[in-house]
Amino acid sequence: MLQSTGYTLENRISQPLFFDLDGTLTDPKPGITRCIQHALKSFDEPVPDADELLWCIGPPLQQSFIKLLDEARAPRAVELYRERFSTTGLYENAVYPGIPEVLESLRQTGAQLHVASSKPHVYVNRILEHFDLAQFFDGVFGAELDGVRSDKTDLLAHALDQTGCSARHATMIGDRHHDGIGARNNQMGFIGVLYGYGGEQELRDSGARNLAEHPDQLIRFCAAAVSG
Repeated sequence: MLQSTGYTLENRISQPLFFDLDGTLTDPKPGITRCIQHALKSFDEPVPDADELLWCIGPPLQQSFIKLLDEARAPRAVELYRERFSTTGLYENAVYPGIPEVLESLRQTGAQLHVASSKPHVYVNRILEHFDLAQFFDGVFGAELDGVRSDKTDLLAHALDQTGCSARHATMIGDRHHDGIGARNNQMGFIGVLYGYGGEQELRDSGARNLAEHPDQLIRFCAAAVSG
C-alpha cells in the first residue's frame, strides 16, 4: 500500500494515467502464444515455440499475423486465434505481483486511472473483471473486433476525447514502443515498464524518460511525471 511505496495522501496525483494491459498490468504470455500456435496449426506453416512469439505480445494481432503468414491469410488467423482466446486463452494470464497494491495506492493519491489496450475491449473488460482489477479504473478503452482503434495513436486519441482529459497532463504507461509512439503522437507523457516485453532501447527510443523495473516504482515515476 502507500506505506510500502514511500508516498502518503499528501502526494496528490490528480492527472489521468493510462495503462496498457498486456505486459504492464498482466503477463499474458501463455494465453497469447498458445492461441497463436493454435491458429498457425491450421495452416501448412511451421509453428514457433512460445519464446519465439514474444514479439507478438503488444502489437495489434492483425499486424503480427501478417508477419507470421501474409496479408491474405491474416484475417482467418485472427478468427482462429479468437476461437481459443475467447474461451481459454484470456484466462491463461497472471497479474504481475504488486500491481493491485500500486493501483490502490495511485487511487488513494487521487489519480484518474484508465486502461488503454490494443486488445478488443470486450476481452479487456473480461480480463479485468476476472482478475479483480476493474475496481481500480475509471475508464477502459480497447479496440473493436474489426480492428478499429487497434493502433495506439488512434486509441489514445479516442480515450482522451471520451474522458475529456488534457493530453499534456496525461501519461501513458506501457511496455512496448507502440505505447510510446501513441503517447508521443498525442502529446502525452510516457513511462516505460521493463518487467514486460519491451527492452530498454525500444522504450527509450519511443520516448520513455523513466523506466520501471518493478511495478512498485510506478508511483514515484507517476508523481515525477506530474510534477515535471
